[in-house]
Amino acid sequence: MKIKTLLALAALLPVCLTGCSQNGKPASRYAHLTELTRTEASAYAEELLGAWKDSVSSATAAAFSSRELVRGGHTMKLAWKVFGEEPADGRSLYISLHGGGGTAPEVNDQQWDNQQKLYQPAEGVYLCPRAITNTWDLHFRPESDGFYEEIIRMMVAQMGVNPDKVYVMGYSAGGDGVWRLAPRMADHWAAASMMAGHPGDVSLLNLRNLPFMIWCGALDAAYDRNLRCTERIAEMDSLQKADPAGYVHEGHIVEGKEHWMDLVDAAAVPWMARYRRNPAPDKIVWRQEEELKPYFYWIGAPAGERARGKEVRVSRSGNTIAIEKCDYSALTVYLNDTMADLDKPVRVTYGDKVLFEGPVKRTPAVMRQTLRERQDPSFLYPVRIEVKL
Repeated sequence: MKIKTLLALAALLPVCLTGCSQNGKPASRYAHLTELTRTEASAYAEELLGAWKDSVSSATAAAFSSRELVRGGHTMKLAWKVFGEEPADGRSLYISLHGGGGTAPEVNDQQWDNQQKLYQPAEGVYLCPRAITNTWDLHFRPESDGFYEEIIRMMVAQMGVNPDKVYVMGYSAGGDGVWRLAPRMADHWAAASMMAGHPGDVSLLNLRNLPFMIWCGALDAAYDRNLRCTERIAEMDSLQKADPAGYVHEGHIVEGKEHWMDLVDAAAVPWMARYRRNPAPDKIVWRQEEELKPYFYWIGAPAGERARGKEVRVSRSGNTIAIEKCDYSALTVYLNDTMADLDKPVRVTYGDKVLFEGPVKRTPAVMRQTLRERQDPSFLYPVRIEVKL
């Protein structure tokens, strides 16, 4: 049975996030307050996340059972296996992208089947999505991102996946996909590994807070993969040298190997498992890629100005947010109590200019809005600050 999961989710979320019970009376004593204390915000977040998880579970039940997601006229088939016991902090999720590309559907089907057998994490859900097209860019078509986001939500609700333990990896055409998806969805992943793919013209700037692995055979000369991957390893080395706290990476050009590396690259799985997503990094480098994003970690860009190549650099220290570079006329900053002391004034600067300075309010409305918009438990915020540059 197929279901348009996002439509079902959209129908449920307004009910569960407005704070109203079935009889129309407030289900939460926090829902209609104009300001919350830290303790109240924490309690209300727990309520919201419980309702959110129940709604996602209901909305994705049929898709989980059929192992198919449908949206925008496309169908993505899913195959997964579960390894190990569930840890106290939730399961891991490995999204593994198959090879193939611009070829016959049956070839991509065979590659999808093969990918399901390639890797075995010690713990976690190992999930292989069948690409929604049979084009050369089959894993990173703009419409694909929503599918990966839906996979994460479904597995959080249905399988107890920890959203901060989600990893992306892929081989050949799947590696092509990782080159694109890792940077443009960097705030979704805990770590990423690219195997035998071609980077094209992708920028690596967004990988500042995403541990990233590069694997390629030294003899993999088709499309100059070996040369391009060697160049990108050097680029990551340079980025980390300039910013030692960021750009964690490893690069492996495997001697004597062509396109197939005889699973030497399986070492990527335990390497990725060492890392957890940090949803609130103290420094963000955000460059818009071909699929334009409204948010990245704890900042948001205005809708009418988003374009590929636009860049933001921002850092956070205590209660001060310093915007170092911004190609937009405005920026939105989201904060929670793990990031700053919200009972004290907050300051936002841009160079020598102070754009905002003063107290902030935790509001239930912002909490509901950010959960509804981001659909990610780690990006639920009680405070939003909008500044004009």
